[in-house]
Amino acid sequence: MLAVSAVSQSPDDPLSGLAVTQRPEPSVPDGWTTVAVRAAALNHHDLFSLRGVGLPADRLPMILGCDAAGVSADGEDVIVHAVVGDPAAGGGDETLDPRRSLLSELHQGTLAEVVTVPRRNLVPKPASLSFEEAACLPTAWLTAYRMVVNRAGLPPAGGGTVLVQGAGGGVSTAAIMIAKAAGHTVFVTSREASKRERAIKIGADGAFESGARLPVKVDAVIETVGAATWAHSVRALRPGGRIVCAGATSGANPPAELNRIFFLQLSVIGSTMGTRDELADLATLADRVGLRPLIADVRPLADARASFAQLAGGEVFGKLVLTV
Repeated sequence: MLAVSAVSQSPDDPLSGLAVTQRPEPSVPDGWTTVAVRAAALNHHDLFSLRGVGLPADRLPMILGCDAAGVSADGEDVIVHAVVGDPAAGGGDETLDPRRSLLSELHQGTLAEVVTVPRRNLVPKPASLSFEEAACLPTAWLTAYRMVVNRAGLPPAGGGTVLVQGAGGGVSTAAIMIAKAAGHTVFVTSREASKRERAIKIGADGAFESGARLPVKVDAVIETVGAATWAHSVRALRPGGRIVCAGATSGANPPAELNRIFFLQLSVIGSTMGTRDELADLATLADRVGLRPLIADVRPLADARASFAQLAGGEVFGKLVLTV
């Protein structure tokens, strides 16, 4: 089968270790099944793997990819949940299993004609979503869904205020669209005017330069940038508000500003990926309200190197999808 793999790793030249080649079809352990992939989406996780972050060299060659939608061995259209973990070991939440992993970390990933996954990791694909759209949901969109809907403490019926730091990233783009679909007021920040303009087009109520004063204090901040925006995130919150953090692309160790956090009784909440049931809920929401992931580019699996070059270039607004 055709697959996109990491065969070597380089912090400075990640694409040097990328191979688009024929690989043996995967074996199927007990409790697992196969999915014939129809579409798969790229994430920065794939570049991290090629740089040697989170993927030990002794596991190479590793088929890359966390996101996919396709057809199950039973002939059902499905979305693949990328978290391989035991819900029981995490108190009912597989993302809290200390031994959890993502596809392409310990088990072969989704950028292939066929992927093998635990049976419980299959989520029905709504007919209203194309395979390309559905393939965008399992990582960035699921991360954003969990942050906005289940971690931010926003009113379930809408009416909250949210700041999304760093317009343009995969999680932040999804968070804007999900928060608007849930009925909240959404502010975003970016250093780039073009990204602020595009954020407005996809539903943001206001877009501001990084660090700018907002019209009001917000209920929650969606934080994936880290050190560069942390002080602004803390100052943007109303008393009792929450920062939900799922990344730190600009640095992981900003000043904590504990005096402001305890005096205003702010909460700092970590969030990683989402459960299989949350992915099912996200797919249902997308189907019900017409929510569709923003897709920047679609190419056949054989042209994966061009898509990886786009991802490494860093100027993509929306998801990069490969089709089989």
